[in-house]
Amino acid sequence: MSDVQINELPEPLDVIAVGAHPDDVEIACGGTLAAMVKQGLKVGIVDLTDGEPTPLSPGPEVRLEEAKKAAEILGIHVRITLDLPNRRLFDGFEERVALAKVFRKYRPRLVMGIAEKTPMASPDHWQTMQITDAAIFYSRLTKWDEVFENLPVHRIQKQIWYPLGLQNLSLPEGGGRFVSDISDTLEQKLAAIGAYKTQFPPGKQRVFQLVESQNRLLGTSAGFEAGEMLIAATTLGIRNVFETICGPPDEN
Repeated sequence: MSDVQINELPEPLDVIAVGAHPDDVEIACGGTLAAMVKQGLKVGIVDLTDGEPTPLSPGPEVRLEEAKKAAEILGIHVRITLDLPNRRLFDGFEERVALAKVFRKYRPRLVMGIAEKTPMASPDHWQTMQITDAAIFYSRLTKWDEVFENLPVHRIQKQIWYPLGLQNLSLPEGGGRFVSDISDTLEQKLAAIGAYKTQFPPGKQRVFQLVESQNRLLGTSAGFEAGEMLIAATTLGIRNVFETICGPPDEN
């Protein structure tokens, strides 16, 4: 039996999104997270590293303050930064356990993580995908209390991947791709990205153009003003085909 009781843990989160660095999650799925918050869900973000060192930032304190502001803009309930090394992040046992402890502590139903490699960008992204996949599995394993500081076992119901490669038009494989409607939260998402002033100064406005243009293209293709591409890690099932595709029947 675990020594840590459920009533000793913080309130559970419905969703945790995992990124390698502060700003990864905002860029890829910030609109979806903001929409989930508006729907009344408890949402958290876990950054595996503090993103430092980085060329334009004076230090981790500034970057973490930017991350805090971005989370506030999105309405995020909990943001956690693990003490793993930026630029030297590798999928390993200790890294998997560190993230799995967060899952056991906050007990999310859904975990969102990076999909595939990001060519011409940080290799930390690919390592984060592997760490996240493994941590979801580790979270539910019994007979391992000493490794997880006696945190109770937690089984995560579902996993979603989010593409992060802004300059790569190919899409990773998965159980089902879909577009999340962020028409009402696109501006909120862009504002959250803009909170990272050290990462996106005036000379990097191209990033905002890339993000907004992709989100508007994806949204338009699905009948929304803006959208984010997400990928179910397992087969995506539909209970009501008509309502999912066409919406509720017209009552008139």
